[in-house]
Amino acid sequence: MSLYEGAVKRPIMTFLCFIAIVIFGLFSLSRLPVDLYPDIETNTIMVMTAYPGASASDIENNVSRPLESVLNTIGNLKHITSRSSENMSLIQMQFEYGHDINELTNDVRDKLDLISSRLPDNAETPVIFKFSSDMIPILILSVQAEESQPALHKILDDGVSNPLARIPGVGTVSVAGAPKREIQVYCDPNKLEACHLTVETISAAIGAENRNIPGGNFDIGNETYALRVEGEFKDARQMENMVVGSRNGANVYLRDVARVIDTVEERAQESFANDKRGGMIVVQKQSGANTVDIARKILKRLPKLQKNLPSDVKLGIIWDSSENILQTIRSLTETVLFALLFVVLVIFLFLGRWRATLIISVAIPFSLIASFIYLAITGNSINIISLSSLSIAIGMVVDDAIVVLENVTTHIERGSAPNQAAVHGTNEVAISVVASTLTMIAVFFPLTMITGMTGVLFKQLGWMMCTIMVVSTVAALTLTPMLCSRLLRLQKKPSKLFRTLYRPIRQVLDKLDVQYARMLGWAVRHRKTMVLSCVAFFALSMIFAGQIHSEFFPMQDNGYITTSFELPVGTRKEVARELGAKLSEEWRKKYPEIQVCSYSVGQADSDNTFASMRDNGSHILSFSFSLSNAEDRERSMVEIADGMREDLKAYPEFTKISIVPGGQNGGMGGQSTADFEIYGYDLATTDRIAAELKEKLLKVNGVSEVNISRGDYLPEYQVDFDREKLAMHGLNLSTAGTILRNRIYGAIASRYREDGDESDIVVRYAPEFRTNLDDIENILLYNNQGHAIRVRDVGTVVERFAPPAIERKDRERIVTVSAIPSGAALGTVVAEGKKIIKGMEIPPNIKVQAAGTFEDQAEAFTDLGILAVIIILLVFIVMAAQFESLTYPFIIMFSVPFAVSGVLMALFLTRTTLSVMSLLGAIMLIGIVVKNGIVLIDYIILCRERGLSVITSVITSGKSRLRPVLMTTMTTILGMLPMAIGSGQGSEMWRPMGVAVIGGLTVSTLLTLLLVPVLYCSFAGVGIKRQRRKLRKSRESDAYYQEQKDRIIKTKQTR
Repeated sequence: MSLYEGAVKRPIMTFLCFIAIVIFGLFSLSRLPVDLYPDIETNTIMVMTAYPGASASDIENNVSRPLESVLNTIGNLKHITSRSSENMSLIQMQFEYGHDINELTNDVRDKLDLISSRLPDNAETPVIFKFSSDMIPILILSVQAEESQPALHKILDDGVSNPLARIPGVGTVSVAGAPKREIQVYCDPNKLEACHLTVETISAAIGAENRNIPGGNFDIGNETYALRVEGEFKDARQMENMVVGSRNGANVYLRDVARVIDTVEERAQESFANDKRGGMIVVQKQSGANTVDIARKILKRLPKLQKNLPSDVKLGIIWDSSENILQTIRSLTETVLFALLFVVLVIFLFLGRWRATLIISVAIPFSLIASFIYLAITGNSINIISLSSLSIAIGMVVDDAIVVLENVTTHIERGSAPNQAAVHGTNEVAISVVASTLTMIAVFFPLTMITGMTGVLFKQLGWMMCTIMVVSTVAALTLTPMLCSRLLRLQKKPSKLFRTLYRPIRQVLDKLDVQYARMLGWAVRHRKTMVLSCVAFFALSMIFAGQIHSEFFPMQDNGYITTSFELPVGTRKEVARELGAKLSEEWRKKYPEIQVCSYSVGQADSDNTFASMRDNGSHILSFSFSLSNAEDRERSMVEIADGMREDLKAYPEFTKISIVPGGQNGGMGGQSTADFEIYGYDLATTDRIAAELKEKLLKVNGVSEVNISRGDYLPEYQVDFDREKLAMHGLNLSTAGTILRNRIYGAIASRYREDGDESDIVVRYAPEFRTNLDDIENILLYNNQGHAIRVRDVGTVVERFAPPAIERKDRERIVTVSAIPSGAALGTVVAEGKKIIKGMEIPPNIKVQAAGTFEDQAEAFTDLGILAVIIILLVFIVMAAQFESLTYPFIIMFSVPFAVSGVLMALFLTRTTLSVMSLLGAIMLIGIVVKNGIVLIDYIILCRERGLSVITSVITSGKSRLRPVLMTTMTTILGMLPMAIGSGQGSEMWRPMGVAVIGGLTVSTLLTLLLVPVLYCSFAGVGIKRQRRKLRKSRESDAYYQEQKDRIIKTKQTR
């Protein structure tokens, strides 16, 4: 008993099986986490090493290069880049996709263990970070404070950070922009010299005094007691009374040579939110946690936390990723519902019967809901990829059901009983239904094999579509025939109202049938004209292709803008702060769309991971803007960003401006940048080439800003020691350098503990004794015997300039020139940049190449091109197996190039760029347009088998199959229409795919309905001529044999 026969005979079981699928699907849906993207297959590891007080060149030579040399030996490494800046070394390793990131992390850890002993003494232990979607903040809170500012870090740590970190699913909670508490011991060098003391002796004395020492256990009688020496300071002021030495038989107290101040760290980064001083709290989630659920729990907890904070401390929200996710998901859900409505409407208009419409419409939710079970089993989430898969699938899942229902209806109209009609009708089309599903699986299954950034999108899309297509086929072969056997009856005379309403539609469809039959009759009799017209159209579309611009991914309006402005190097923090306040006030008035405007100035602490990944310093001003919802504002995120760029022309003091709509560069939905990498060791030469390239790129149309990754050179004082003089006084360079560092940067003597918190006790010269060159030259250097010599006697202080950061890629120094397109596509800007580079005089030891987003784009386009070829071959194999012929699949495949023509024309006419999304639409079309060709050829073959002539078969088939072809095409087009014209949040991402599918399918269907029958006639004509020649030869040989038969027989007999 066949599958469909069993389904028809056992309707209750069939129906309940599908009800069970729906129950499991809805249960799975209730348990699925909600996120923006699927879990990203990460391939990047970062190693961060802090070396406080070191310059960029020190860090490059002593930290970055040794680490690079060791890490470069790890297998499957694609690129290794490093950024050596003041206090910090950042090394980023990008590995080939498809390798276990946890194993690679262990390899990195092993290599770091080998080299840690060769790093400078004051360098901190390297920290490893795995890049993943968990590193993207799910929530950034702003903090405003006034009187509580000095103690803000502790207040936020105890009152906000710790309670939030206890919420299930929350990973790390970082406090930024609120300076940490520090106990400063400011020494007077003159008094130290008079008492024969040094910073080192003071530091050692504090370290020795500020200790709790366990003394072990001892017994008294029947009791055992622990012995302890409690020496830690209970109050910072206690330190002042500490004895640090003696002079002339009298004790020298710390208060005699230094002052102790309980304050905050020097040169801390400052943060402001809506013009009020405060800080920032960055929340990241644990791996695999539900972003929306966590954000909801945090937001629910905030009012309670706010009550426990001092009255002047106010919490606000800068960035809430859950809001962006929910709006995008809501927008896509609307798209899915509209698509469902359009599809049901099309089916009703074509079939004209509510029962038939109901039967086909039931197949849609069953197929879509079953995909939620797949998501739950594989541990995926509801995200823009899974929801868009549903939107894409809606128009396709009904195709098989339509084919089955139409055939069953035909049998019922011929007088068969519904049960028999359901079984026989399904039996006739079962093979073609399975074959058409296999062609769609041949399109979507290869998508699951893509790696890299595009693989993030397509892997889940491919699996979802394969699951939905399989379930829809099973439903079409079981549920649809069962429902047909129960609901369909011989058409009774419809009501007068229905006839009145439906008559105009029926008349239009009947006229369409007649007109198409006439056109097809003309086309098959004028084959050369028809083929030449199609070729001309294809050639025209190729001409338009040259006018279409390309980009990686369309930019999404997520209502978030980040900026970074640089003032001349050496500018004091106070100047940057003043400019920040001025700009903040100006922009909040000019752009009412800004809900939260936060900015930070100053050098971030090396412990602050989030801030360390961004440029920061006393001369750098960083803004973050949170805008109102896209639907609630007239101006887009990009328009506001362009307006800000115009406003900044009134501020010539900024040497470098970077405004990033979307808050991130490159990748999915972020700001695309055309990056040009300049490799070379000599900093002066690469700087000159970068400046020249920047100047020329700014003249290119559509380039809004150009940035050079290497900032202005920092003025710094370097002490050139005379090694011979140092040796004469029993000193070496390392000792002298450490002494200088301890007096200016400070030495951490110990840690002050209070209420479970630890603060550094830092010993250094008081600020007034480190303000000019004389102060540095007067510093005393002590040797092991306690003899002192001043810096000026063994060295000279020289002013030099050094780069603020030295970047390296694949172990070569590099500087990147980044052009940000505005009004021009990424591909166009890169092409113009390449022309400029060709015209420049570049020394032989310098290399310039395009990279960044463009490199990812080129890689993705190549992958998709190879994928398209594989899909075409797979589809051809499936069709060849179905028809047991190589000719018929060859004819059908002619619809694919015209689908490409349609895509190109649609992109050109709608001014849409060629991106990864529009290419995905074009690849999907391969399966969709081939299905239409299969339906046509299948029926033509059937007519030929019934003895009809070629032309009659073609016209009969065309007329018979017109409505099913138009119906399946219209369901797919209208299923994609909400995606193509959507304006909700995140719609920018999917619009190119909707446009590509609609354009390609419209053109391809129109041409398929005419060209495929014409090509069939041509090939059939050739085949008939070949058969006639064979027949003629056969007849001639028969006639010759009959003529010569008697002579041949006689010849045989005589032998």
